[in-house]
Amino acid sequence: MFEYDPKLHWPSAEDLPDSDDTPVDNELQDLIPGLLKAILALIWADRQDWFFGVDMGIYYHPEQSAIVPDGFLSLGVERCIDEDLRLSYTLWEEKQVPIFVLEVISQTYRGELTTKKDKYAELGVLYYAVYNPRRRRKPRLEVFKLIDGVYDLLPGNPVWMPEIGLGIGREMGVYQGLNREWLYWYDEQSERFLTAEERAFAAENRAFVAENRAQQAERRAEILGERLRSLGVDPDTLI
Repeated sequence: MFEYDPKLHWPSAEDLPDSDDTPVDNELQDLIPGLLKAILALIWADRQDWFFGVDMGIYYHPEQSAIVPDGFLSLGVERCIDEDLRLSYTLWEEKQVPIFVLEVISQTYRGELTTKKDKYAELGVLYYAVYNPRRRRKPRLEVFKLIDGVYDLLPGNPVWMPEIGLGIGREMGVYQGLNREWLYWYDEQSERFLTAEERAFAAENRAFVAENRAQQAERRAEILGERLRSLGVDPDTLI
């Protein structure tokens, strides 16, 4: 578990490198956590006590290199620290270990199920998710929970995480014009939260249905009026 010693004069985020100079070699490693962050910005728009980092370094000791997950979520921290935003995530400044970390597998494993997994457990990250889009025989998304210092694999899709108040799962969908399997957030009833594009489409569809219903009601009123007039009844006298 991470322990902060206030007696040590540790460097701030501005004093540390904000990149490990390792390029993202798989587009999904950027798009998938980016989608999760965008949905959080919608469903938690009124909250300022969370931060979701994408390809950002987490510093746990000033003399050690940062560990850089594809995405991570912290609760109980300021969403925006200032107008320049965060350069990196330093545990001795934030005083809060991320509660959720996501790794998206590229062409080859890079310690996601070994060294990185051990480091996240050591730091005390409660939930650790690994997504491998190339898997065929095993689940492509695995979500682990830290129990007594060891990560246990959780069953299901989506997986509910009560300490976060969200579930995470995989599902076919369209994002930025790409139709494929994506990772999404879910509520406790396993209902998926919509993306901004899906919300806009749903709003347009509701408006279209409402307009269509109004037009149908108006047309029915016209037909009824015509029938009444054919029977010698002025429909205006019935109002």
